[in-house]
Formats: sequence, C-alpha cells, structure tokens
Amino acid sequence: MTDSPTPDAPLLLLVDGSSYLYRAYHALPDLRSADGFPTGAIHGFIAMLKKLRDDVGAGHAVCVFDAPGPTFRDHWYDQYKAHRSPMPDDLRQQIAPIHEVVKLLGWPVLEVPGIEADDAIGTLACQGVTSGHRVLISTGDKDLAQLVNEHVTLINTMSNERLDVEGVKAKFGVPPERIVDYLTLIGDAVDNIPGVEKVGPKTAAKWIAEHGSLDGVIAAAASIKGVAGENLRKALDWLPQGRRLVTVKCDCELAEHIPGWPAVESLQLREPDREAMLDFYQRYGFKAWKRELEGALGRAPAEPQRPTVARFDNAAPAASAAPAVPLPDLSGLKRHYETVLTMERLEHWIGVLRGAELVALDTETDSLDPMAARIVGLSFAVTPGEAAYVPLAHNYPGAPDQLEADAVLGALKPWLEDAAAAKIGQNTKYDSHVLANHGITLRGWRHDTLLESYVFEAHLGHGLEKLAERHLGRKGLSYEDVCGKGASQIPFSQVDLERATEYSGEDSEMTLHIHQVLYPRLAALPGMKYVYEQIELPVSALLARIERHGVLIDGALLQRQSKELAERMLGLEREAYEIAGGPFNLGSPKQIGEVLFNRLGLPVRKKTASGAPSTDEDVLQELAADYPLPAKILEHRSLSKLKGTYTDKLPQMVNVRTGRVHTTYAQAVAVTGRLSSNEPNLQNIPIRTPEGRRVREAFVAPPGHVIVSADYSQIELRIMAHISGDPGLTRAFSEGMDVHRATASEVFNVAPENVTSEQRRYAKTINFGLIYGMGAFGLAQALGIEQKAARAYIERYFARFEGVKRYMDDTRRSAAELGYVETLFGRRIELPDIRGGNGPRRSGAERQAINAPMQGTAADLIKLAMLAVQRALDEGAKRTAMVMQVHDELVFEVPEDELDWVRTQVPALMAGVAPLKVPLLAEVGVGANWDEAH
Repeated sequence: MTDSPTPDAPLLLLVDGSSYLYRAYHALPDLRSADGFPTGAIHGFIAMLKKLRDDVGAGHAVCVFDAPGPTFRDHWYDQYKAHRSPMPDDLRQQIAPIHEVVKLLGWPVLEVPGIEADDAIGTLACQGVTSGHRVLISTGDKDLAQLVNEHVTLINTMSNERLDVEGVKAKFGVPPERIVDYLTLIGDAVDNIPGVEKVGPKTAAKWIAEHGSLDGVIAAAASIKGVAGENLRKALDWLPQGRRLVTVKCDCELAEHIPGWPAVESLQLREPDREAMLDFYQRYGFKAWKRELEGALGRAPAEPQRPTVARFDNAAPAASAAPAVPLPDLSGLKRHYETVLTMERLEHWIGVLRGAELVALDTETDSLDPMAARIVGLSFAVTPGEAAYVPLAHNYPGAPDQLEADAVLGALKPWLEDAAAAKIGQNTKYDSHVLANHGITLRGWRHDTLLESYVFEAHLGHGLEKLAERHLGRKGLSYEDVCGKGASQIPFSQVDLERATEYSGEDSEMTLHIHQVLYPRLAALPGMKYVYEQIELPVSALLARIERHGVLIDGALLQRQSKELAERMLGLEREAYEIAGGPFNLGSPKQIGEVLFNRLGLPVRKKTASGAPSTDEDVLQELAADYPLPAKILEHRSLSKLKGTYTDKLPQMVNVRTGRVHTTYAQAVAVTGRLSSNEPNLQNIPIRTPEGRRVREAFVAPPGHVIVSADYSQIELRIMAHISGDPGLTRAFSEGMDVHRATASEVFNVAPENVTSEQRRYAKTINFGLIYGMGAFGLAQALGIEQKAARAYIERYFARFEGVKRYMDDTRRSAAELGYVETLFGRRIELPDIRGGNGPRRSGAERQAINAPMQGTAADLIKLAMLAVQRALDEGAKRTAMVMQVHDELVFEVPEDELDWVRTQVPALMAGVAPLKVPLLAEVGVGANWDEAH
C-alpha cells in the first residue's frame, strides 16, 4: 500500500454512466436523427463527457455502466428494485450507441456482470486511493456520498454540485461515514428498500447526531418517543438487511475486467478517435459538433456557423452553465505595474502593444457619462501580472509632471484605430465612447469580459471585481478603495499616481487574465460561443453607434405637455378633494390611507408589514373598480410620473453639443438577452394612455427626414409556434390568419367568421397569458371571470393546441432537471429557484421557464435584425441612421430620398434573419415623429 495521496497526486475520474443515462434521457427534448432514431440521451451523454474532459485534468478515467442481469442484491432481497419501471424503449435503443461513442471519445468502459455500477465505482475508488490517486466520482446518485473522504470527492456534472466531506455534511446533515446509517433509516423508494416508516432525512440526521450511529439509534430505540419511535421499533429486525442493501461494496473482484488489476494505470483517458467521431456525428445527425470537429481538422471554416434554429443539436450542449473548474494557481504570479511618465517608455510600450496577440485596454475618466467623459489616464496589459498606466490629467498638489495628453493620444492613435490590433476590455462600449470624445475611432475590439460573463452566467454579477473573485480567486481594488465613498469621494484626477497605477493596471491585467480563464469555458459550448461572438459582440459595437448618434427631441413641445399635465393634475386634485371632503396630499400613502379607510370607510384589501392598510398600486386598482377616489389618485400618480420622468426631464437631457438625447443601452442586465436603456429610459415610456403616447411625439426627425418604425408582429407567439410545432398555431401564422381569431375559433368551436369581438379578446388574453405561464387564477383575473370558467378555457385551449401543452410540460421537466432553459440560438437562462426555491418561487421559476425561451429568442432575433439592417445600410452607403431599439421595434431617422428603400428592405431583412417554421413579419410605419410612425 502506498502513502495517502497528496494534493498534487494523479487524479482518477470515475463516471457513473448508469446514473447519467436516465438523466441525459429525461433532460433533453425528444431529439431524433433524420431517420427517426432517438438521440437525446446520446446527445446529453456526449455533452457531459466533453464537459468533464475539458473541466477535469484527469489522466486516468473510466465510465462505469450497470451490466444486464441480476446482481447479488437481487439474491439477498427478492423485492429489490421490484417497482422500478422498465427502461423506456427509446432509451434502450440508445445504450449501444452511447457505449460506442464513449469509447470513441477515448474513455475506458467498464461493465461487470453480477454487480452494480455503484459497487464497481466503490471498488475502484478505494483501490485508487490505495494506489496513491485522488479520486473524483461524477454521479447524480446520493448513495455514493458514503464513499467521500479527504481523497474522494463527488461531482454532479448536471447540476455542478461538488460534495467533499464538508459538502456531504451540509447536504445530508451527517458525515460521509454515516451515510449508510442515514440511508438505512430513510430507505430508498427507487430501489424499493424499506426504511423506517415516516422517518425522513431530518429525523434520520437528528437521531444519528443524538446517538452517534445507526447502532446507537438501535440501542436507544426503546427510549425514542412518538410515532417515529414506534415505527423504529417495528423495523428493528429489518434494519440489518436494509444496511446491507444500501452499503456500496468496495472489494469486488475486477481482475477479469481491468488489465493489471489491482493497479489502475491501464485506465488511461485517451485522445478521441476524431475520424470515427465524424462518422458517428454524421450517422446520428449532430451537425454542430460535426462542423466543429471538421473545423478542428482543417476541413471546414473555423468561423462560427449560424445555428439552424429549427434544430436543438446546434444549441449549447446539455451541461451546467457554470462548469466547475479549479481556480488557477496564482501563488507564483508576480505583479508589476509601471507608471509611464516619459515618451521613451511610452514608445517602448507602443512597441509591446504592436507585437502582442491581444492587449487589454482600460480608460480612467472624469465622468460616468460616456458622451462627456474625458481621459485621466489609460492602462494596458499584455500578460497576467504586468501592466502599464499612462497618467494624463492627475492634478492633485505635488503631482509629478505627466505626458501631454494630445501627444500621448496622437502617438497611440494609429494603434488604437488599427482594426488588426486585437484588443479586449471590460465594457468596451464605454471605452469606445471615451476615446471618441478625443477624436479617436477605436477599432479592433476582439473580446469583452463583461459580455463573456453575461453570456456564460447571465444570472450573476458582471463587475470586474466579481469576475476576478469567481474566476481567478483574486480580490482587486474597488473604485471606492482608491477614491473613497459618498461626500468624501475624490475624482480620479486627484488619486495619487502610485495608487492610480495599481488600480488601473490591475483592471487591465485582471481583464486579460479573466479572459484567459473564462473564454475557453464559454467557447467549449457552441451555442454560447455563437451568442457571444455573432450576436453580443457586434451588437455592442452597433449600440455604441446608435448611442453616439442620439435622437432629436422637440423640447418646446415637451414643455407645453408638462404645462398641460400640471393643469390636469391640479384638476384631479380638486376633484379628489371634493370626493374626500377636504384637501390631502395625493403623494402621501399615509394621508391617502387616512382618507380612504378612516374618513370614507372603504374596505381594507391588505395590510403592510407594519399592520397599516396598504395603498399600493394593486389595492388602488382593485378599489378603483367600485369607488371614484382611488381612480383619481391612480390617474394623478400616472400623470405625476410621466411629468417628472419624461416631459420635465427630457429637455434637460439634451446634449448641448449635439442637440440630441443620447440614451445608454445596458446590454448585460436582463437574463433573457433583452436590452434596457437609461438616461433616458426609452423602454418604459407608457403607451397605454393618450398622455403617454404623446411623449413619443417629441421624438422627431430633422428637416428633410422622417421617422420610420419597424416592429416585429406577435414575435413571441410566432416563436411559440416554431418551438412547439403545434399544427394549429403553425397553420394560422403560415396562412396569414388573425391568430387570435383562429384561436377563438378553436377554443369556442365556431367558424372564424363567426368569432365575436369578445371571444377574440378572450383568445388574445389566453394566447399571451399562456406564453407567460399564466394559470387559471391569473386568467380569471385578467378576464374578470370565475376561476372555474378560466380553467375550462385553458383545458379547451390545450385540447385544441396539444403541441403547446407538450412544449410546456417538456420545458418544465427539462428546466427542473437542468436548472436552466435555452433560446433557439443557445443563450442560456438560469433558473435557480426551479429546484431550490419554495413553492411560490418555484412556481414563478416554472412560469419563467416557459416564457424565457420565447422572450430570449425574440431578444436574439431583434439583435440579429439590427445587425442585418445595419450591414445593409453600410454596404449601400445609406445615410439612414438607426436611432432607437425598443423591445421588438427598431426606429430609424431616414432621409426622404431613402424612404422607399427602407420601407421595402428593412422588413424583408428583419423577416429573413432566421428560418422559423412560421414566417416572421415586421410592420413598418412612417411619420414626422415617433408616435406617428408607430
């Protein structure tokens, strides 16, 4: 026997193939090859093994499967696994191809008749540790937690959960050496192993903690009170047999199956047989992987291919969104950040930049406003640990002499504007604006760590500090660390040069280092790689152009609207005072509550946390249906918000230099991929009221131009038709029918021409409600009907549109298994609450699971449309400018002589960005202002 494995000992990776067979089968949709052969489990298994290989640096590995036929446990207990359903035929057909592809991927395969995969894994794990290996077991089976010790760790590749000794304690409430005791008490319903009746995980863990072990629990059985104690005493004769059944055997004889046993060195993880893999991918229809492998073999362009959105095998492989990868060892990383104060050193660094494959660039500025910010200094990094900071405008007392800004930027400009000089940044759009403020058109952006993180893990924070902590195990300086907080915060120009160099140099150097760790993980998933490289990166550059151009605002019109709104608000106040019997503050929830519930005696619908009657929006909406005063208060609130947010504020936001308003689009906020905007927020201008729509009148075209709006029609319903494949929905869109009328015709069983306006309204509410996962309660509220009637409508809908029902059921199942859903292009939306949340949060996550693929795909489509339209504008040397993107709408400022081209080409380009099963339709409007065009 060798000494215990050291932390740098070789790793033995054991894959519980039988555990993942079922998980892969149930995780994916019903995928099939061109000849109809089921391929979902094969796809999931390949993805899991590829991910494991990328994430875990193991030289020795084996994939273990259950052999057909009975095992020793069947002889011990004739009811063992007696209630387990037979393997589905579709899965059984995929067993042989899975074994084949595992071997082609270079993995040894082990099947041992008469024992289970768990026992083979247990034996391998114990022998691996004995022979000096660290052991990692990839499984989703809780039984194998009994094998965990300081040298053996479990990883669930589907959920990314790792269980070491402390992890087992945290998850089960007992240490690994007591897992057998724990399982004996709770039993195993899947394997039909009885435990103690009505004893669950909490009671089992509690008893073991109190009595030390199963033997201790048995010894104390007479003193354990209540029903649980009685059931324990009834089970005493069974418990030894139960313990025997749940114990993983670690001394199986494997000499006939593993050459050189008990040594494990023959279990070598080999290089994949890439030629045979090409043939396998071709046979089973895995086109994306085939293209990727052909590219690696030099037989196809290495550039990313656009996914065929009708096929799921082009999306990212079924794997966790955040593969577990050990943090890099930074113990030997020496950091040196140079402050550049002479032209000689600047020229040296320009030479370094010219010779580098990729340079991280960061700017330090005097403002967060991208249109106004001026450079205080720049930093560069070409390798982790080393960076340079060039200060330009530090002006604190005693600051050293710095290079003249124009001279520095003039020297750097050829490199900054060189599209062949590859650059990376964190939020590159902002740096592009800052340099543009100095007359430099920045080119050559290849990567952006903000967007890498957003695509790879949209549900997490994307700030540089968070990224460094997650991916490097480093904690960098924050802006507050160097500039202070609140009223005492100083501008960056007053930060000491040494401290500024440390901060900015670190920003550039960490950006480069994060990219080196994060990008390979993202690029390993084809769908994510496509979304990042073909959607998000080019869209970022386009958004910079849109923001820079801005949109023209009629400030005088807004001032007139503000005056009218103020007059209307005064009138509402007078009407409210008259109803209330005296004046009160319409902006004070306390005074509103006093008037509504004490003075007027209106019914209290709900209370705040402090016990006071609530006057929130929902309560007032409910009361407004029966009482006049809440309706007046709601209208006053709406007009006040409109006035304060838009008609008063927009004129103040006009840039004095350009005469336009320049919004900032936030690209890395919404997990579904939708853009948001701020200063001003263009996405939330209300359009349901005449006053809200009038705000759009102030977004105007300059002389000789018109505003054109191109808006996708019913985009999410069309995506639902594509994803679900429902014949009824697909036919309605393909034949150009009114989809709500067609739905009403099916649900109410009347001819389309006989559908009433009320029936169409109901159908429209159902169509859009189901997209957002609405149930009977929500539909009843939306339609103002009884829940029973709403439930009947939903049942009739699903009876007519079975494809939609199937999509929803499959999506809930898949999302619960994987923890995420995907768009048709491979964008991943994590759903943390779908497995770990409480009841309401889990229900909310299930609703999001249904809607997110459609909303996310719509976001991908509008971004692809933006790129297609802008490409056509550039190629045609058009003067038309894209000035806004709002939800599913693109807004253009169009010279009158280009109007005919825009009217015909833009909707055609938008309709052609993806080959859905139903036609995409973009509707175009034209006017002197946005409201007229919309």
